[in-house]
Amino acid sequence: MKSQKITDSQHGPSRRRYDDACGTAHALDLVGERWALLVMRELMLGPKRFGDIRADLPGISANVLTQRLEGLEASGLVVRRRLPPPASTQVYELTDWGHEAEPIVQALGRWAARSPAHDPTLPLSGTSLMLSFRTMFDAARAEGMTARIGFRIGAETYVAQIGGGRIETARGDPAGADLVLAGPATAIAGLVYGGVPLAALEAEGALEVEGDRALAARFATLFPLPLKADVPA
Repeated sequence: MKSQKITDSQHGPSRRRYDDACGTAHALDLVGERWALLVMRELMLGPKRFGDIRADLPGISANVLTQRLEGLEASGLVVRRRLPPPASTQVYELTDWGHEAEPIVQALGRWAARSPAHDPTLPLSGTSLMLSFRTMFDAARAEGMTARIGFRIGAETYVAQIGGGRIETARGDPAGADLVLAGPATAIAGLVYGGVPLAALEAEGALEVEGDRALAARFATLFPLPLKADVPA
């Protein structure tokens, strides 16, 4: 008798389940495997190639990334498709339902930022940084502000549009922006979340600024981190 690989079509290959009717338990059935939610995070701003996802998650192995993408596909959260010529390359992207997880990612990020053990100086991807801006944006601090801010982070470019007490971030060409910040995501995070002076980042060659420097200074104040939680010593 031939051996047969058994796959749960709803939950992906080799997926362990909680067998609990609670919606929270089923959510963990879907995205609770290590790296799964971070893979989804990296697709929040649009499709990516396998190699690009792996590059933005430096701690993940190719084998584990393959498993997570297969599991997310089987669950209906991710699809893969081939871009038309001249690219003709395979990419992965979130389904409409997969995109609905963004508020979950944001809520988790804001909640976890209150941990005394959270270290904002650790590496992060450009996508993660852009999503953090959506999460931590303080509309009151941006009152009356209208601006288009561009970012060059490695080979990727992004644009943040601020206006009407809202911020929208996306991949895009920063040409014509009021301000462009160029450098690694960690340097931009240091300016925004770490309180590192703009001049200091420029002096050490970590960050380049094009355009309205006063806007850069104000932009850095729009994303206050929540207070740390009181935990037993």
